[in-house]
Amino acid sequence: MGKSIFIILLVFITPNVFSQSSTEVFILDISKKGNNFELKNQRNISNNEGYDNQPSFLNNDILLFSSTRNKQTDIKTYNDKTSEINWITNTKEGSEYSPIKIPNQNAISSIRLDTNGTQLLYRYDYKTGIPKILLKDLKVGYHCWYNEHTLASAVLEDNGLSLVISDLKNATNKTLQKNIGRALHKIPDTKLLSYISKENKQWKIKSIDPITGKTSTIINTIAQSEDICWLPDGTILMAKGNTIFKYNSKTDKNWSILHAFLDKEINTITRISTNQKGDRIAIVSDISPEHIVQKQLDAYNARDIDAFLATYSNTIKVFSYPNELNYEGKEAMKKSYASFFDSTPDLHCEIKNRIVIGNKVIDEEFLTINGKNYAAAAIYEVKNGKIVKVTFIQ
Repeated sequence: MGKSIFIILLVFITPNVFSQSSTEVFILDISKKGNNFELKNQRNISNNEGYDNQPSFLNNDILLFSSTRNKQTDIKTYNDKTSEINWITNTKEGSEYSPIKIPNQNAISSIRLDTNGTQLLYRYDYKTGIPKILLKDLKVGYHCWYNEHTLASAVLEDNGLSLVISDLKNATNKTLQKNIGRALHKIPDTKLLSYISKENKQWKIKSIDPITGKTSTIINTIAQSEDICWLPDGTILMAKGNTIFKYNSKTDKNWSILHAFLDKEINTITRISTNQKGDRIAIVSDISPEHIVQKQLDAYNARDIDAFLATYSNTIKVFSYPNELNYEGKEAMKKSYASFFDSTPDLHCEIKNRIVIGNKVIDEEFLTINGKNYAAAAIYEVKNGKIVKVTFIQ
C-alpha cells in the first residue's frame, strides 16, 4: 500500500475507590399511575468532559454532584427549575466526592481525597464552601445521615467496606456490619437504614436499626448491582446496564422492569438518586461506545479536528488487521488529520452497517475523498468514554 493511500485509510478509520471514568449525569421526571411508573423528559445536566458522578438532591429542585474542572473534582449544584449552575468548593489540595445534605443545616457533607492521599469526611457550608472535618479517624468511602448528629458510613478497611454508625455529639463510632456495599439510605417513613450486604455470593438489600443493630433482609439485589434509591412510597429502584428495575415489599414478590433505555446516551447506569418528593430521579451513565464513535464520525464529516481528536485517548493505538501497530498517540494522529481535513473539502463517510458488542463498535464505511470513493471496515474499542484502539481492515 502506498503512503498516500495508507494515510487516507488511517484518517477515515481512526478516529482507588473513586474511578475517574468519563460519565454524565441525567435528570428525568418520574410519575406513577396505579402500579406503573413513567420516565420522561430526559436531560443531560452535566455536559462536561470527564467525571460527573455521585448525585444527590439537596431539595426537590437542586441536585448536588461531583464534577471535574481544572483537573480536580469539586462539588457542583444544578437547579432543575432555573438551569442555574453553581460551585460549592474549589479545593486546590484535593477533590470532593459523594456530596449530600446534612439534615436541618445549611450545609453538606462530602468525602475529600487530598493530593497527599488523606481521605476524610468534611462538612461544607452551603453558601461559603468553608470546610470542617467531621470524622478525624475514619476513612469514609460513602455515607448517609440518620439525623443531624448520627451518621452511617461505609468505612474503608483492609477487607472491604464496613458499616459504622457515628454519634457526633458523643464522638463515638460503632461497627455494626462487615463486607457491605456503597449504597446507604434512610428508608422512608421508618427509623431504619438500608445497606447492601456482600457477606455471601448472593448480595442482599438489608434494613438495620442503627440504635439496636437489628437487621432484616428485604430482597436479593439484581445480580452484581449495588446502587439503589428509595421512592417516598417505599419502592426501591435499582439499575443494571441500561435498565432500571423496581421493587416494593408491599406489592411485589420480585423485581420488575421499570424502564429500559434505548437511546445511545444511556449505556451503563452506575448511580441512581431521587428527590424528596419522588417526582425526579438522577442517574449516572458511562458514555456509550456507540455514542463516542458516532461523535468522532460527525466530527470527521465536519472536518472539525479538535472535536475529532477529543473522542480519542491520548494513548490511542492504531492497528492494521490483525495486529500490526501503525502508530500510537494523539499527537501522531493530529499531524496527519489536520492537513488532511484542510485539503479535502468533499470529505464524507457514510456508515453502511454497524455492530456493537460490549465496548467494541464495528463499522462498515463508504467514503468520498477528493472525488473518489472507498470502502473500508473499522473496529473501535472504547474505554472510559474515549476510543483507545482502532483496528482497520483493508
